[in-house]
Amino acid sequence: MEGEILKILTVIRDFIWGLPLIIILVGTGIFLTIRLKGLQVRGLFYSLNLAFIKRKEDDNQAGDISHFQALMSALAATVGTGNIVGVAVAIATGRELVLDRELLKQVAEFFRKRGMELGENNQRQAFIPRDATPIPNPVGTAPGFIVAHQGKYVVSLPGVPHELYHLTENAVIPFLLKAFGIETLIKTRLLKTAGVGESTIDRLISDLEESENPTVGLAAHLGAVDVRVSARAKNLKEAERLLAQMEQRLRDRLGDMIYGTDGETIEQVVVDLLIDRALSLALLETHTGGRLASRLTSIPGGYVILAQALCTGIERVSSVLPGGLGRKPKPSRNLAENLAARIREKGQSDVGLAVIGDQDPDVGPYSKRTGNTYLGISMSTGAVSKKIQLGGINEYARVRITSIALDMLRRHLLQAPESSV
Repeated sequence: MEGEILKILTVIRDFIWGLPLIIILVGTGIFLTIRLKGLQVRGLFYSLNLAFIKRKEDDNQAGDISHFQALMSALAATVGTGNIVGVAVAIATGRELVLDRELLKQVAEFFRKRGMELGENNQRQAFIPRDATPIPNPVGTAPGFIVAHQGKYVVSLPGVPHELYHLTENAVIPFLLKAFGIETLIKTRLLKTAGVGESTIDRLISDLEESENPTVGLAAHLGAVDVRVSARAKNLKEAERLLAQMEQRLRDRLGDMIYGTDGETIEQVVVDLLIDRALSLALLETHTGGRLASRLTSIPGGYVILAQALCTGIERVSSVLPGGLGRKPKPSRNLAENLAARIREKGQSDVGLAVIGDQDPDVGPYSKRTGNTYLGISMSTGAVSKKIQLGGINEYARVRITSIALDMLRRHLLQAPESSV
């Protein structure tokens, strides 16, 4: 039986990876060429010029390189320190590789804390070119190093994104500022929003985005938009002053759309609000797969405030929350408020939050039908509800819906009188 299945799969594989695949690839290429009006041909020489030739406007600036050279230099220095780049840099600069025992201790300690065995390959990460400045890596295993050679610096860093960003921000940039005597520093602050569209925010602050210092820009993520403010100044105090001024102007425009700054998350803010007000929360989710409960309990204190979390289909709600709802109640704002009150009562909590909506897998943001979701919040002072024109059970929908639900809960808690909570 197994042999027959294998033969069938082999025939299918050979067929798909033969003429059909060639037709699909060539056909797609022809379609895109026509649809984009030969963009790859029209822009070929411009892209090659941009990649390989130094920008003319910067000819007089020492050290200027082409985009391609900058990309290759960055890639070459982030493909593995001890095993690849360390050897290459040592050869290129005429040095030998030596074991840095402090780096080895740091790598060994990283493995020890996680109950893992330190392998020979990991020990090689502690070898760096002689006389190089080591860069310890507190967020990973592979350290980095800086080599001074013929009046220039070779900086080697691990390629893992979060390690690369951490070492660049906390070690490389301070080193370069000091080495080159650069007095100007750049300080950045993020103002976080959730459940608000990028176009809405852009419409409210478009004129501020034209500011030269501090600069203001938007970074959209799944279910969230960050407002990035970057200030240039000669010292930290001046940079903080510029950031504070622009932040206040942005807050005046966006108001309570902003839930936090920098590393704060919407779930952390909601959990902190509930803890500060000594409130408990009960959840009902019908089509978000328990994502809301998962996001809250991933935060320290999340289990403290969560009295009950119920994840069930809309057709089973009446059996777990009895009260004449019918076999399969139709989602609506009234039903969301009703269920929020019932889950609050069932969980004996201070706040009830119900998220109900379309469970059809064919519904979603990129489908013909976007679907609907209804949010309801119930407290002792009353209930509120909201309709979202987005439903379905795909990942994008679940993240965006739960982000909107968390932001709605946050705003409701902020507006609720202290006496009611």
